[in-house]
Amino acid sequence: MFKEMLDTKSLHFEYWIDNKKYKVLCSHNFANEHFEIVEILKHEHDFSIIKIVIKPFCELKIHSLSIELRHVFNDSEMIFVNGYQSWTDSKEFFIDEKMKSLSILATPLLNKYQFDKYGDYHFKKYIKRKGEFHGYTYGYVRNDEKFQFIGSLSEKNGFTIINSSIKQNKITIEKECKNIFINSDYNAFDLFMIEGNESYVFDSYFAAMKVSKPKAHSMNGWTSWYNYYQNINEELMLKNLNALSNLNKNIDIFQIDDGYQTYIGDWLDIDPIKFPHGMKLIAQRIHEKGYKAGIWLSPFVCETNSKLFREKQDWILRDDMNQLVLAGSNWSRFYALNIELPEVRKYIKHVFSIVLNDWGYDLVKLDFLYAVCLVPSKYKTRGQIMCEAMEFLRECVGDKLILGCGVPLGPSFGLVDYCRIGCDVGLDWNDKPYMKLFHRERVSTLNAIGNSIGRRQLNGRAFINDPDVFFLRENNIKLKQTQKETIAFVNKQFGRLIFTSDDITNYTLAQHKLFDEIMSESQIFINKVNPYKNGIVEIIYTQDDNKKIAQINLTNKEIFGVKAYETKILTH
Repeated sequence: MFKEMLDTKSLHFEYWIDNKKYKVLCSHNFANEHFEIVEILKHEHDFSIIKIVIKPFCELKIHSLSIELRHVFNDSEMIFVNGYQSWTDSKEFFIDEKMKSLSILATPLLNKYQFDKYGDYHFKKYIKRKGEFHGYTYGYVRNDEKFQFIGSLSEKNGFTIINSSIKQNKITIEKECKNIFINSDYNAFDLFMIEGNESYVFDSYFAAMKVSKPKAHSMNGWTSWYNYYQNINEELMLKNLNALSNLNKNIDIFQIDDGYQTYIGDWLDIDPIKFPHGMKLIAQRIHEKGYKAGIWLSPFVCETNSKLFREKQDWILRDDMNQLVLAGSNWSRFYALNIELPEVRKYIKHVFSIVLNDWGYDLVKLDFLYAVCLVPSKYKTRGQIMCEAMEFLRECVGDKLILGCGVPLGPSFGLVDYCRIGCDVGLDWNDKPYMKLFHRERVSTLNAIGNSIGRRQLNGRAFINDPDVFFLRENNIKLKQTQKETIAFVNKQFGRLIFTSDDITNYTLAQHKLFDEIMSESQIFINKVNPYKNGIVEIIYTQDDNKKIAQINLTNKEIFGVKAYETKILTH
């Protein structure tokens, strides 16, 4: 299939030299007075690899660069769209659906809340029509059990955006590299295309990338965020730790989330009222119970109230107008650090050295990582900056464990042990109605469930999937019992890092029993996932040699059920 599709290929390249814009349209190798394009094609019986290198003869400023392929879509096909970063909604679309984007009604609030900073809204134009889709790094067209897969083998020279236009019957693979200068060989595209069943295409893709299966193990754990949020302290943490240990709960890791530090960015300044004995003591107590100790940081940002921001503004990333790069509205608003600066890297390395070697934590949850690549530099794309940042983090952390979050996934492949693959769950089902006008990265239990299903194929290949937490508690929660059971089911089926934030001292006997079932070891294999237009997703799976079928409603309606496998499809 891809050999025929590549026969229709055309390369579109627009660039500037001395304020004059040029356009080139070609299908194969090409040369003019400014550059040479070298194309390397490799075809096997079921996959193709295409590499395109631009060799400039002088310095060029890229305006746009894309490959256009012809694909005749049919009504039975579905299109998978991988969102820009961890929190961005990612799913299979029916070909007559429309992607969500920022509503024009949200415009007055964008300056206040900076919702547009969390996604791709500043560098990717949304075509707000049915049948127009775009995703990042990899994607596929699926017809029943046949997957036609396209993936980038590297994002080091720019994010790869896969656009599908149903009415125009075309797939456009775009390199996000606008305004980048090149004066040496530029490896523009390194694409892998394959056709086959689900397991085969994803196994082959990561083998082609030379990404080994993660060495880290599946884990169960407790994290402080989704019950206490920033209102944590030493007493609360030790209370929950002791409860889990005393009741002999099957967990592997106990994680301290945001709230231990004085301000974001001042990671080694511990709040003396909340944690009078410091974070080293907490790690020691966790280890005494036989668990791994985890802790949360956002290493690439600092908030306006922080000492780092006040004293080191020369460390803050600046845009092409020399303005400080605001990365979001959380806390007292926060800014991105410029990791191109040696002193910034030295500071971050020092923080990790203290946290991992002195305090003794085993895992770091690293959040809001997208901020590091909000703006490109003259010679580096956002994708290259993000890839280099992830390599830097791996270097800093060494053999300890990384849980990535709020990060573009492609640059994380093979570099993090665990990764969040969806947005934050909320204490209700789908947040307030007006929040649907805002960013695709918003807090939403419903969207988190959808992402766990949509990005299921990354689990055990790119890293171990973190689908976020489940809840069983009755206090400090607005979810119905069926909704809680839905979250727990999806997390267990599609993730292998299973967290809760509940205070289990308040559990009933029934809740303890369900907790133990969720945290128990079991062999799960997903046979097939079928989405339907009414919002129902059907999951056929095998658990401990028993074949079952489940239905989940990815709308605001409350439907969830699991039955023994039947040959007929369960109906709404």
